[in-house]
Amino acid sequence: MKTANKRPLSPHLQVYKPQLTSVLSIMHRGTGVVLAIGTLLVTYWLAAIAGGAESFANASAILGSWFGKLVLFGWSWALFYHLSNGIRHLVWDSGHGFDLPSVYLGGKIAVGASLALTILLWLVA
Repeated sequence: MKTANKRPLSPHLQVYKPQLTSVLSIMHRGTGVVLAIGTLLVTYWLAAIAGGAESFANASAILGSWFGKLVLFGWSWALFYHLSNGIRHLVWDSGHGFDLPSVYLGGKIAVGASLALTILLWLVA
């Protein structure tokens, strides 16, 4: 009779340590969810514009608060990260950048570009 093996049947997070590639993949999916939820915020802002001056003033007060700005900063970073990493995926779709050094370089560029674009946006706006 065989003894039952205590090892997991398939790989999962308890087996592997996080690597840059897996973390960036999870972040890409997570920022996609954040962007979808953030669309509700944009819809609220557009509805406030259509609702008149008082409605817009209320929305501006909420979005202009420190918490509102923090949420908008996070949303803008999610937008730029998802965009940068999406461009990285388009490069892969063209059949380039599959060797391991290029994969890591592309990931670092995506993170750096998202941070730089977010900071630039907030300095200009």
